[in-house]
Order: sequence, then C-alpha cells, then structure tokens
Amino acid sequence: MAKSLQIPEITLADGERIPQFGLGVFQVPPAETVENVLHAFDVGYRHIDTARAYQNEAQVGQAVRASGLSREEVYITTKLWNADQADPVGTLKESLRLLEMDHVDLYLIHWPAPGKGLYVQAWEGLVEAQKQGLVRSIGVSNFQAEHLRKIVDATGVTPAVNQIELHPYLTQQGLRREHADRGIVTEAWSPLAQGAVLDDPVITEIAAAHDRTPGQIVLRWHVQLGNVVFPKSLTPSRIEENIDIFDFELSEDEVARIEGLDRGHRTGPDPDTFNG
Repeated sequence: MAKSLQIPEITLADGERIPQFGLGVFQVPPAETVENVLHAFDVGYRHIDTARAYQNEAQVGQAVRASGLSREEVYITTKLWNADQADPVGTLKESLRLLEMDHVDLYLIHWPAPGKGLYVQAWEGLVEAQKQGLVRSIGVSNFQAEHLRKIVDATGVTPAVNQIELHPYLTQQGLRREHADRGIVTEAWSPLAQGAVLDDPVITEIAAAHDRTPGQIVLRWHVQLGNVVFPKSLTPSRIEENIDIFDFELSEDEVARIEGLDRGHRTGPDPDTFNG
C-alpha cells in the first residue's frame, strides 16, 4: 500500500481542497509514466499533474488503479490543449476515457493561445463541464492578467487556479498580486527553472545553512509563498528528496533573498505570443 504523508492542502475559492505539493509528468514518456507515478504514490505524493498534450493520461490512470489508493485519495489535474479549445467538453470526456475516471479534480486551459481567439469560448466550455460534474474545479494555465480579466468579465466565473511558470528567476510578483486580488491560487510550473537556479550562490548558501539540497530550498520557498508546486523527475531518489521539505522552514529573510533573485527569465514560451 502506498505510504501516507501529511501534505498541506489549500482551500480553493470554490470550496474544494488541493494538495499543495504533487508530481508533474510533463515530458515523462508514456512507457515510464506508470512506474514514475507509482513510486511517487509509494513515498507520499497524492497530486498528479498531467495534460492532454503530455500523451500519458492513460498511464496516469493505470497507476492510480494499480496503487491500491481509492479515487478519493488522489488529486488529478489535466489540461485542455490549444488545438482543442473549440470543444472543451468533448476533449475532457476523451481525457476521462483515457484516465478511466468519471471526473478529474482540476481541469485547466493549458495556454490562452491569444492568436486563436478562442480562450473565452474555451472557458465557457470549462464552466459547462463543471456543471455536468465532469470536473470538480476549473482553472487556467499561463494566463496573463488581461486574459484573466476577459474570461471573468465574459462569464462571471473566476478560475480557481492559474498555473504559471514561476521560480526564483521569474517570481511573477505582479501576476501573483492579481491572483491574490481575485482569490485565485497560484500554481508553479518549472519550479526549479529546469535546474538553472540550483547553482545560484544565494540558493547554495541557504541550502548549506539548513543542511538541505538546493532543490529542497527552492521547493520549500514555493510552499512558504503559498504556491501549489509539482516538480517532475524520473529519478526515484529525487522524487523522494523533492517531497522531503515539510520538516523545516526558511526565515523571512531567506524567503526575501530568494525572491530578490528575480530576473524575468523564462524557460518556456511567452503566453502573450505562444499559440501552439
């Protein structure tokens, strides 16, 4: 049976609760996904973040069924890809078929893809999917403040979360303030900047002071900011190391020093111009 670990949960504006820490399976090959997710479950993870574009939803579902955990014990996120924005409900039903589940816990629009001009329509589809009981909570990913304003103004429905690239070199302070003002929970993808921040002298100095790895320091920083965070790894020991961050705290000064590393550096596309 998979190990149980007390991961903090955050209450979303819709009243649902989300585990603050999880496993991302972006770029995890389908052939390795079941083993990857099962190991995460074994060491205490309960939140898995996948997407239609990752092409491993079926394997995530297989891992859930093989884990011995009940459906209620795991939190599953998937996402609507840009090419599917005209049919969010139908696309979610296909994701559910692959997952072999009757609902997901969180469904996100993966990118606004503003050049397509469909993200408001897509958001209306997510609202409908939630009404149909296909998803508990709905949100977005990679949305800028302008994109958020447009979908809220059009529907009156505010996303529960916005999943954005966020790490010490891209702290997104302005967008995080927008989220706080709207009651949107911030989720962080690329939380370690694909490893770019791990050799930063500020990070390594704080890591030495706590006798922790640089990765653990950065992940702990995310948690203390209130972000939902889900690093990915194919290395079992790293999966274990990443989640071992709930028995120490950074000082306010250390949090501020890490925040001060911001340099506006993206590891991924610009949401204002990326259309997939």
